[in-house]
Parts: sequence; structure tokens; C-alpha cells
Amino acid sequence: MEGEIYNLICVWITVLVTLCYCYAIGKLVSQGTKRLLFILPVVCLFLFLPLNLFSPQLCGLTAFFIAWLANFKLLLFAFGKGPLSSDPSISLPVFVAVSCLPIKIQKNPSPKSHPKNSPNPSPNGQIKEDPSPKILKDGFLDYAVKATLVALMVRVYDYSDHIHPRIVLVIYVLHVYLFLELNLAITAALARIILGIELEPQFNDPYLSTSLQDFWGKRWNLMVTNILRLTVYEPICNLSSRALGLKRSRLLAVWLTFLVSALMHEVLFYYLARARPTGDISAFFLLNGLCLTAEINLKMWLNGRWQLPRLVSRFLTIGFVTTTGLWLFFPMFVRHQIDVRAFEDLAVLAVFLKNVGETVTGFWRGH
Repeated sequence: MEGEIYNLICVWITVLVTLCYCYAIGKLVSQGTKRLLFILPVVCLFLFLPLNLFSPQLCGLTAFFIAWLANFKLLLFAFGKGPLSSDPSISLPVFVAVSCLPIKIQKNPSPKSHPKNSPNPSPNGQIKEDPSPKILKDGFLDYAVKATLVALMVRVYDYSDHIHPRIVLVIYVLHVYLFLELNLAITAALARIILGIELEPQFNDPYLSTSLQDFWGKRWNLMVTNILRLTVYEPICNLSSRALGLKRSRLLAVWLTFLVSALMHEVLFYYLARARPTGDISAFFLLNGLCLTAEINLKMWLNGRWQLPRLVSRFLTIGFVTTTGLWLFFPMFVRHQIDVRAFEDLAVLAVFLKNVGETVTGFWRGH
């Protein structure tokens, strides 16, 4: 584990140095093809760096942060678009954080940014109480419950030999979702504390989705959704709208967005498994993309004349995403024992942190 931590430090020092270089390029080189030529070596480097890590947690998060998010944001930045170009006066620390972390700065600060004792007027001119303490309390409780569920799931795996494999796989699906949401929330919270900026949430209760469009477009991993919209969906719409018409160009853009997402997930899977992709993960996203385009077509044909009860639509949406995930997506992780390696790494990391803590405590006691 010591070697893996050392590699992680080296990788992220390289990331920080190269992002400082990109920040300088943004100040010195005008946007367009010329800036792109200066940034492309960084994009290639970010695709290579995760190969220096082997821990599923460390490699997976690093690959997601730099090989996907940072690279897509830098490509947008090369042409003066995206979150890195939204504010010309962006500081270097904020540029680095927004580049490589799954965070998005709010355009309109929330009520939490108001001074503690200042009144918060409502639209009708009345003074209302600042809701930020309640928001913070509710958010803390929500994540505390989710962290407790993750801890319980880890304990359940100790008895996996006595549980049906399908049930274990369902628990694993929930574990991956909660683990991802907690990690992204912790990242956003640290960025808020260190940089003092208001950030948009990463998830919006995806289990409440009433359609595939609602799930993939408005609730699941919103940072990735926004990046794909800027890099794939909108350019495809703009390029094809004249030839295909607005409706058909949108459907094409949706499907191609899922295609790009499928390819990037295959890249992330390669980092984790170091095995040749079989296409199952791509099939999961392409199937969801195909069904989403069919859903959009159906909605346009119905034109609001009829819709399912909300409870039924939620059940069907989550049931479809979960079923296709259990069929195509998650078995690949189990087949290559990525889940087993992840838990082994967590156990080793816990021992490593305990030893570090004991060493630090002994040092302070000695002084």
C-alpha cells in the first residue's frame, strides 16, 4: 500500500503541474485550434497516468477525475467553452479544482451564501428565515444514513456465501451507487471548504426518477451529464439540425451521447480490470440510449394526452435501469473480481492508516 500511495502522490503532483500549465496556456494562447495543439499533450498524459495505479478505489476515482472529466473540460477550454471558460477572471486554485474534480460552480449563489444575520427576502417582499441551517442539517443526516448503509453492506459481504448470488449482486449495485455519491459529495464539500465556493449537487435522488429521460438527464451523475451535453449533445444538434430537422437531430444527439458514454466507461473498466473489454458495458449504455430515444418519441407522439401514474413510472424506470445493469454492467466487475480487490484494498488501507495514526501519536507523545 505504501507504494500505491507513493504512486498516487506522484500522479496527482503531475496533474497539478500540468493543470497550472493549461491555466497559463489559457492566458497566453487564444482559443481555437492553436490552444488545442498546446493542450492535446496533456489530454494524452491524463489518459496514461491512471495506468500507474492498481487499487480499484484509487485508480477508478483518479481515472474518472482526469481521464474523463478533466480531459473533456480541457477540450472544451481549448475552444473557449465549458466551465473553465465561463469566468475569464477564474483564479488558478479554482481552475485546477474545477478541471479535475466533479464539481460545478453555481451561477446563482444559494441562500447559504448570505450573511448569517442578514434578512432573506421572499419574492413577495416579506422577510423569511434563512433555511441554510436546515439544509445543512438535512444534508448531513442524509449522508450519515447513506454512510451507515455502506458500512452495513460491507458487513453483509462477510456472509455472502450464505446469500443467493443475485441478492449479493443487488446489494453490490446499491453499494456502488452509495459509494460513488458519498465520494463525490466529500469531494464537493472539501472544494467548498477550501475554495469557499457554492457547488451544485452531483446527484438528485435518482431513485425518484419517473422516466429514463428524467434519470439520465436530470438525476444521475449530473456533472457527467453536463459535460456530455456540452461536448457531444449540443455540437451534434448544431451540426445535424439543418439536414435532419430539430427533432431528429436531438434523437441522434441523444444516442451518440450514450455511445460516447459507453466508450468512456469501457476505458474506465480497462483501468480497473486491465483486461480487454467484451462490449457488455457498452451494450448496457447503448441499450439505455436506444430505449431513451424510443421513450422521447413516444412522449412526442402522445403529446401529454396520457401518462402513467408517478409510482408506476418510478417502478418501471428504476426496474429497467437496475435489471439491465444486473444483466450487462455489474457482472463484468464481479467476473474480474474488482469488488473483491476493492474490499481487500480497503482492509489494507485501514491497517495502513492505523499504523500512520499510531506513528503520529507516538511522535507527539515523545515531544
